[in-house]
Amino acid sequence: MLKSIIMFVIVTLAVATPLVAHFGLKLSGKKMKTTIGVNLFAFFTLMLVFGACMVTGSVNAFAAAGDAASSVDGMKYLGAALSTGLACVGAGIAVSSSASAALGAISEDPQIMGKSLIFVALAEGIALYGLIISLLILFQ
Repeated sequence: MLKSIIMFVIVTLAVATPLVAHFGLKLSGKKMKTTIGVNLFAFFTLMLVFGACMVTGSVNAFAAAGDAASSVDGMKYLGAALSTGLACVGAGIAVSSSASAALGAISEDPQIMGKSLIFVALAEGIALYGLIISLLILFQ
């Protein structure tokens, strides 16, 4: 019971911290860099706590369902989630820079729309590669 209460508090903090930081700093008039810094600090701190809970084995959802799960299965799911998540973050960063550059180039010369869309599509491919790798990990 205590473990479930602790996990509920951690999940609530994970959801509430970015909202509180954003609206609290917005009302106080501080810069956006401070908001991003607070959000990143809270995110990585909570991820360390989640990782510590996974390593210690305090939460075992498969045992409650009656399935015999090993740590290999857990690491397989963790690897699949990390490959998809990090690939999507990288694709988002790549698309944000390439799409803004493409829009600027198209506004000056509409003839190069096809060439610029190719670069945006190549950046989107990074997310697809991460998804393919996660499917390979899951169905191995």
